[in-house]
Amino acid sequence: MQEAFSRLLACGPDRPPDELGRWLARVATNLALDALRRRRRRPYTGPWLPSAVEASDAAWSALPAPDEADPERRYGLVESATLAFLAALEALSPRQRAVLLLRDVAGFSAAETARLVGSSDAAVRVQHLRGRRAMAAYDARRAVPDAETRARARAALERFLAALAADDPAAIEASLAEDVVTLTDAAGEFTALPAALTGRARVARLYRVASRHRDAAEPTIEIREINAMPAIVISLAKPGPRMAPRTILACSLDGEGRIAAIHALLARRKLAGVAPA
Repeated sequence: MQEAFSRLLACGPDRPPDELGRWLARVATNLALDALRRRRRRPYTGPWLPSAVEASDAAWSALPAPDEADPERRYGLVESATLAFLAALEALSPRQRAVLLLRDVAGFSAAETARLVGSSDAAVRVQHLRGRRAMAAYDARRAVPDAETRARARAALERFLAALAADDPAAIEASLAEDVVTLTDAAGEFTALPAALTGRARVARLYRVASRHRDAAEPTIEIREINAMPAIVISLAKPGPRMAPRTILACSLDGEGRIAAIHALLARRKLAGVAPA
């Protein structure tokens, strides 16, 4: 966004003000595509997860809700900021991702989207269809971040933390879905899982051991609004070797209110948008 406006100030087109929005949208789209392609070409240690952004509940609520009367919009702006949504986008190619966001979040028509990405209407429709198919797994467990969904998520995190604090294996497992999956993004900086871990017993054992190991590091544990949803923020006063000073656990729930996915963010640069404890 900053680069797009810099280009507008430096060499923006000579056109009426009401047309500058389209010019900025096209420039920003191309810059974003270039940035995404560069990022995917770079080697990365372990799983990759989106960065965390913290804001108050009131700030997220101030963003406009999706217009139910607009058939071009499937996802709202707030939902598109959630870690679950952003992680799901990783299954898409850069161009599919751009087309899906422009069509289903921003509400552009196929013709408008084609102009923004420099493609034909037909190609955009194909990319859009493929993008929606790639998001099917997300859609099956989709949770729009409204007040009710946030309350359910907070309650699930509280149950999970209480079970860990009590060191109760049965309660820890009961808070997790049978096919729960966890991913850890440490960018090679700290001790972390090299790949996804799946299964209630295995994930429960991992977080039970991690909780016990963390006790000596004087942890501060909070539930805060991260990317529009409640998440666990863990700060260590005395981290040991290869221990992350801060960790965010962002969770997605299944239909029964159990934790179905845990995204653990440890990498320092991924937490720059989160305030200290």
